Amino acid sequence: MKKIALFADVQNLYYTVRQAHGCHFDYSALWSQVSAQGEIVEALAYAIDRGDSKQQQFQQILRNLGFEVRLKPYIQRSDGSAKGDWDVGITLDVYEAASRVDLVVLASGDGDFDQLLERVMRRFGVQTQVYGAPGLTALSLIRQATHYVPIEGCLLKRH
Repeated sequence: MKKIALFADVQNLYYTVRQAHGCHFDYSALWSQVSAQGEIVEALAYAIDRGDSKQQQFQQILRNLGFEVRLKPYIQRSDGSAKGDWDVGITLDVYEAASRVDLVVLASGDGDFDQLLERVMRRFGVQTQVYGAPGLTALSLIRQATHYVPIEGCLLKRH
């Protein structure tokens, strides 16, 4: 059975799915699609912690699905800008997991991860799959992945 590591960039998914479709991403549907391909041996979701109860409920839903939720504090700078970026953490975790699995699944449209996918495929011979919102997923990321899955249809949670 294929061993799979699943990584979800929660902020990227929230904003791109909302912009592309006007609704939310269905993490349960993601889990079902990915687990149909093999055994999910690692699953991490990266989010920003604002201490809000609605977010904490959502994070618990992710944990109940099987994700380990990694939180980074939301930082509001004095100039009004904000920081809450998980790119380095995701990169380190994907790179470490790639040696232990057959497939790396990245749910993010962030083009900053294109070199990461290229590197883990070359170094570890692992296949890569990207889930991203159509039109908002970096073309470089789509080209670099072994397989791209557009977030649409059953992957959307419409109210």
